[in-house]
Amino acid sequence: MNEHSQILLPEAFADIYRSRPGSARLVLPLAEVAARHELCEDLAQAMTEHARTMLFGAHLAEDEVLRRCFAGLRAEGAGVSGAEALWVVRRLAELLDWEQPEFPETGQ
Repeated sequence: MNEHSQILLPEAFADIYRSRPGSARLVLPLAEVAARHELCEDLAQAMTEHARTMLFGAHLAEDEVLRRCFAGLRAEGAGVSGAEALWVVRRLAELLDWEQPEFPETGQ
C-alpha cells in the first residue's frame, strides 16, 4: 500500500474498503484490511477442493458451484461481508481457472 509497508493487498480487495471509488484512503486501518484479506484468501484457498467435489461429485456446472458457494458465504454467521463474499468467490474462480461469475443480484 505504501513504500514502507510489506503488506500487499490486491486492488480489487482494497477497493472494498476505500472511502470512495478511486480514492487511496481506506475506511479501516491497513492492518485490519490486511487481516480481512488474509481471512478471505484463506477461505478461497480452502474452498477449492470443496468446489471441485461439487463440480464432479454433484455433477454441477461451474457457475452453479460458484453460485452455491456465494450463497453459503452470504448466509448469516459466515463471517464475511457481502462484498468480501463476492471477492472470495471471484478469487475461487481464479484459483480453479474457471470463468468469472456474474451475480446480477449484486450488480456485479
